Amino acid sequence: MRRRIAAGVLAGVLLLAGCGAGGSQRDGGRSAREDHGTPERVVPDGGRTAPSQRHLSTFALDVDTASYGYARRTLSEGRLPEPDAVRPEEFVNSFRPGYPAPRDNGFSVTLDGARAQADGWSLLRVGLATRPSEGERPPAALTFVVDVSGSMDEPGRLDLVKESLGILVDRLRDDDSIALVTFSAEAEVKVPMNRVGGQRQRIHELVDGLGTSASTNVEAGIRTGYDEAVRGHRRGATNRVVLLSDALANTGDTDAQGILERIDRERRAYGITLFGVGVGSEYGDDFMERLADKGDGHTTYVSTSEQARKVFVDQLPGHVELRARDAKAQVAFDPKTVESFRLVGYDNRKVADEDFRDDRVDGGEIGAGHTVTALYTVRLKPGKTGRVATATVRWLDPVTRAPRERSGSVDSAALTAPLWGPGHDSLQLTALAAYFAERLRGGTLPGAPSLAVLADRAEALAARARSASVRDLAAAVRQADALGIPGEDGDPYGY
Repeated sequence: MRRRIAAGVLAGVLLLAGCGAGGSQRDGGRSAREDHGTPERVVPDGGRTAPSQRHLSTFALDVDTASYGYARRTLSEGRLPEPDAVRPEEFVNSFRPGYPAPRDNGFSVTLDGARAQADGWSLLRVGLATRPSEGERPPAALTFVVDVSGSMDEPGRLDLVKESLGILVDRLRDDDSIALVTFSAEAEVKVPMNRVGGQRQRIHELVDGLGTSASTNVEAGIRTGYDEAVRGHRRGATNRVVLLSDALANTGDTDAQGILERIDRERRAYGITLFGVGVGSEYGDDFMERLADKGDGHTTYVSTSEQARKVFVDQLPGHVELRARDAKAQVAFDPKTVESFRLVGYDNRKVADEDFRDDRVDGGEIGAGHTVTALYTVRLKPGKTGRVATATVRWLDPVTRAPRERSGSVDSAALTAPLWGPGHDSLQLTALAAYFAERLRGGTLPGAPSLAVLADRAEALAARARSASVRDLAAAVRQADALGIPGEDGDPYGY
């Protein structure tokens, strides 16, 4: 059964970033369908509904890019992705805008926008970035939990996992630690937690010899993997469980609740985070994402050797080094200038406004060199000018746990230029990804062109940028247009 499908393939896909937001705060948001057409009305402070503070938008940071990559694969196979498998923020965060990096270990905060060619509506982009890794990263203690069940026998599953692990083992340092756990009906520790040092060849041989059998007991794999991660926990290192699976659990605790409790306990006690790497033409993303969310981690998806190499080789070195824990963002819209707004996506990343500065509430774990983008549709009040919004990011220092904040703001003048005018290539790319995602999940956004026009704009941008990843986006839009999306030309949400 396909649920919410995960993938991650472009430059924004970071293996060891671990920046999903965990905890129950993420489970209380409205459904994607409800959010499609419900802009937030801005309520001035002191109004009759002031306790709800509806001029605020608060969410946990996340750099997942999974949904976009799997959607591309699905479209290439001649199928539309299921609407509830499309997460717009993961489409948007699959591309890395050129936000300036901070000079310190905190965040830069960049706000920009443009007129969306719809009456009174603009797009507002909030961009956050951390400084890339420089010099020696901290050591890593990684527990790999590998699915060897019968469903992994399909080409592009266990074979790709083995290739990915082989690549990774060669990239790890001698002072990194690694453990290897496999699971099918039961789980088995193949390699206890030890320094990589002199055991690379042995690890390669064990990985090369992996074969499939029996059913998928993810519970057994996670339980044994966390046992090994706790046993081999290293103070001062990045301690992480990496689950490689199609997540099609059919044995053991298949509803994730018991596993979630264990993951949450070890995250709080030892700082062990979970990273899910999905494979296969069918993938239990809802199950995997719940695990990663509770484990303060994230999910990605690989379907080709090129994608595996990009994740495990090109982006590995900088992403063992953390820049922030429990990172959240809060955007305050000025009720004097803003009539309504809506955050595009982040449906299961929302945090109660009053919990923004409650550091007991989980946020996202953010690594070195990460960028996070949030896109809003904003309707300005006619004739009003001035401050539109102030965005604040709050996080805990990964070493001292001291809270830090940084803010940026934007005025109405920054939202008046047309989106498709010159000089807006970066913002246009963000808009293209968001428009595409919203069409795929059955909604629309202010100023959204047809899929055919969207593909034309993506192709033009790809030519200007000489970007293969943008060409891939354009191709995916063309494929979706050819397949046809019900109601694609309509506007069921009243924009």
